[in-house]
Amino acid sequence: MKRFFEILPGTLAWGTIALIFISSIFWPVQAAIFVILFDIYWLLKAVYFSTHLISGYVRMKATMKNDWFKEARNLPARDGRSIDNIYHLLVFPMYKESYSVVRENFESLTKTNYPLDRLIVVLSGEERAGDEYNETLWKIQKEFGEKFCGFLATIHPKDLPGEIAGKGSNEAWAAKRVKEEIIDKRGIPYENIIVSTFDVDTQVFPEYFGRLTHAFLTAEHPDRSSYQPIAFFTNNIYDANPFSRLVAFSTTFWNIMNQVRPEQLITFSSHSMPFKALVDIGFWTTDHVSEDSLIFWQCFLHYDGDWRVIPLNYPVSMDANVAPTFWQTMKNIYKQQRRWAWGCENIPYVFEGFIKNKKIPLNQKIYWTWQHLDIYWGWATNALIILLLGRLPLILGGDKFNVSVLSYNLPQLTSLLMNIAISGIIISVILSLILLPPKPKWFKTRHYLPHMLQWLLVPVSLLVFSTSAGIEAQTRMMLGGKYKLGFWVTPKARKGEKSED
Repeated sequence: MKRFFEILPGTLAWGTIALIFISSIFWPVQAAIFVILFDIYWLLKAVYFSTHLISGYVRMKATMKNDWFKEARNLPARDGRSIDNIYHLLVFPMYKESYSVVRENFESLTKTNYPLDRLIVVLSGEERAGDEYNETLWKIQKEFGEKFCGFLATIHPKDLPGEIAGKGSNEAWAAKRVKEEIIDKRGIPYENIIVSTFDVDTQVFPEYFGRLTHAFLTAEHPDRSSYQPIAFFTNNIYDANPFSRLVAFSTTFWNIMNQVRPEQLITFSSHSMPFKALVDIGFWTTDHVSEDSLIFWQCFLHYDGDWRVIPLNYPVSMDANVAPTFWQTMKNIYKQQRRWAWGCENIPYVFEGFIKNKKIPLNQKIYWTWQHLDIYWGWATNALIILLLGRLPLILGGDKFNVSVLSYNLPQLTSLLMNIAISGIIISVILSLILLPPKPKWFKTRHYLPHMLQWLLVPVSLLVFSTSAGIEAQTRMMLGGKYKLGFWVTPKARKGEKSED
């Protein structure tokens, strides 16, 4: 059964591509009608996305105006919990990141509007990185260790049984160590701990922990919920090339938009959850790549569907892809997108879990099954259909089709629909300029121009970094065995530093 579900996404993607080719030859009229209907569908979807993006941005700006620590402090105690007895456990896995990248992260922690004596931090390096890179671990511990309620520096051993080298196995190791060394020894109740897992380049905004605590203390089901901030990929945006900026802002906008669709929200990258639930499910899996989204499904299956994600409408910021050379950056962008597309590995895990767990309501199984198939099918095929395959009926339909009225009107109609849809990019241009972080001294008015013109590269970016990465990931899972992807760590460095691949 697992192999069937592994083959399914790739089969749907390649089957769609093959069917468009075949229908364009033998049934060009039907293929042309499909193209028109698909373009109309995407026009409506573009309007839907733009509306939700604007709504998400408005909510985020309103949320960022509040003093959330003060608001959380004013809340009455609930089930014996209040801001005075809530602890935050922060898990930072690291691998070959430079000292300056990690230090920026910890500097942002010390500036947060939240008592540092309520933050427990574990920074976990990798034995396979070598002593040279893990030296950063000890430097950070020496500089920042005394500032928090608790600080643990640990090294995740390599080649442990049942593990793949990756973020999930590192996080599981780190969380277990800090549980034994700090939490259990101090007798801190698991129910009073919120655990946040952050990429080591993640920088928190001042009100993040206040906002998270407030959300936890006011949630209808606080112990059965994950908490998702908005991931900005803007830390080093001024060092990024146009393609890197485009991907960074596109991902940021997707995260903003999803905050107003909580029914479809799944944990992504940096996020938070109750520590008690993490212990209940046995921590992160150590044999999967997509641990950030899979942790949602671990909880969902363990608690028989009684799990959801609460949007915080509040950002954290991370790095865009920046490497010493243009082509290395392009290579890294593709690898990062392919790793995200490898989230298709969740499909066999989730679908098998749905079959085995009879307690999850049928309507939830149907809903999430559709969501999975729609997301990954669209990831691999949508841009390809819109930008390239839509003209196949004209190319392969033969003379009889090419003299028809439909043949004449097809390119005009599809171009009109796509031009209307692409006009939504104007919203992206405006928001990308608004969301730029504080500008360096060298940034002048003329530098806004490339930040605007980069959006003309959207078609190329979609085909190269989204569609191709999605198709490769699903094809690899379909083939299985040696073709399966392992975890690839996105290199992170600051300008002038060498990034490690």
